[in-house]
Amino acid sequence: MIIRNFVKSGLLASLALAMISCNNSRDYDGSSRATGWDLSGKDGGVSYKTDYEEQEAGPGLLFVEGGTFTMGRVQDDVMHDWNNTPNQQHVQSFYIDETEVTNVMYLEYLDWLKEIFPPSEEKYKNIYVGALPDTLVWRNPLGFNESMVNNYLRHPAYHNYPVVGVNWIQATEFSQWRTDRVNEKRLEEKGYFSRGAYKNTSAERVFSTETYLNSPSLVYGGSDSITRGGKQSDRLLRNNPDSTHVYVQRKDGELLPSYRLPTEVEWEYAALGQSSVREYNMYRGKKKYPWDGQYTRSGDRNTVGDQRANFKQGKGDYGGIAGWSSDGADITAEVKSFDPNDYGLYDMAGNVSEWVADVYRPKVANDYNDFNYFRGNVYTKNAITEDGTVKVLGPDEVVYDTLSNGKILARTIPGEIAQERIGEEETYLRTQFSKSDNKNFRDGDKSSSRYYNKADTGTGEQLMYDSPENSVTLKDGEINRTMDNSSSRTTLIDDNVRVYKGGSWKDRAYWLDPAQRRFYPQDMATNDIGFRNAMSKVGSKSNKGRRTRN
Repeated sequence: MIIRNFVKSGLLASLALAMISCNNSRDYDGSSRATGWDLSGKDGGVSYKTDYEEQEAGPGLLFVEGGTFTMGRVQDDVMHDWNNTPNQQHVQSFYIDETEVTNVMYLEYLDWLKEIFPPSEEKYKNIYVGALPDTLVWRNPLGFNESMVNNYLRHPAYHNYPVVGVNWIQATEFSQWRTDRVNEKRLEEKGYFSRGAYKNTSAERVFSTETYLNSPSLVYGGSDSITRGGKQSDRLLRNNPDSTHVYVQRKDGELLPSYRLPTEVEWEYAALGQSSVREYNMYRGKKKYPWDGQYTRSGDRNTVGDQRANFKQGKGDYGGIAGWSSDGADITAEVKSFDPNDYGLYDMAGNVSEWVADVYRPKVANDYNDFNYFRGNVYTKNAITEDGTVKVLGPDEVVYDTLSNGKILARTIPGEIAQERIGEEETYLRTQFSKSDNKNFRDGDKSSSRYYNKADTGTGEQLMYDSPENSVTLKDGEINRTMDNSSSRTTLIDDNVRVYKGGSWKDRAYWLDPAQRRFYPQDMATNDIGFRNAMSKVGSKSNKGRRTRN
């Protein structure tokens, strides 16, 4: 009987192993679940990356796992704005900068522009000049701040301080530049470019991520080789000996998504941190600051009484008494001067406020969308030439934008793909969007505006807000500025004002609440607004690899 049971148990074990083996044989990672074909491309077919693990964090970024949270103000609204009442939102996972973008990070950008597009050449002058931060933001008619005007951006003492004087448009252009430089270096480090290719660049040979993905033969000015030591060597290399395509493609998973400004929802979610994410109070929106507790001073034994952020203590008090400073700074502070929140992010309250991507409106319209909420979508597509290829700007082509203050900024530089707004081909019979510019989506109904019937003479569309209409025109090389001095205007809100979040070194503690939201014109800058970048997470929500099931 014992032997019979032993044999029976052995048979059952063998059967179980066979079933497990059978289940494992149904793993389609290396072959098609649809056809059974090999997906590696070794048999001459199209190759697919079947061993992709997880997205790597780009330089400077930390991972934030998405989820549901209560967005909005949980303390008294002493300003009576009522512009962020509590509402529940869901955010997808993303990456965000550990610190604010610093002066030395922005100087890298400026020095690159100056080298590649010399401002001494008239055709490139406004590329570099337009990217310069406005250092005059430090001036005050009744204050002596010339030291900051002259030194804050470039002096090494301020290298690791957050950059200021940068408007929203400049911040977005920096983000695009950062994307291209990071991906260019990644391709070289992984052996897809010849060594030093990214350093041998000029206005005729600029790398753009989107150009490389859409028309790689046109990247670096259409030149696949680079002269080094008098010899020609391939600038762009095949991705591996078994490759069925010459260049890296999006499906290879080697290139990172774009650096960009975080959305308002992403920024607020990241600022709150996850210290109490599983507690009822956090889920219901009871957290006031990026740290735990209801006070701005630390209650930890080793740091008890220390301020947790750099902000204005009171009237005329920006840093406390000499020798016993309240927060260690009078203007901005060096990044990482205070403890991070539970995501590892520094200065999500205090130091400088930060630009986010959203166009400002007094209401977050969560009744229409509560998933990855964002206002400001303008859908574009690549411009196509007559021969069917994408239009890549040549060394003499630059797309400029003249701002309301007369400043000229480069929006598309040589080597990048020209963009145009989508048309009827993309919108016809779609149910979720019907036009390219959606900044005013569901924000112009008759019940919400006194000025709904007033049409914009430029677009013919209804206007939501009665804001000033300043204009700048360029005629015969001269800039003519016309300021709207009408006394009948009732608001400063329009499609060109952007949200900024977080308190700054010159704000009282009230503004340290991550739920606080204010707005400022996208083409203007101040000495208390900086920014940090974010990046979308592709693939799984978590950062722990794919789940497997037998």
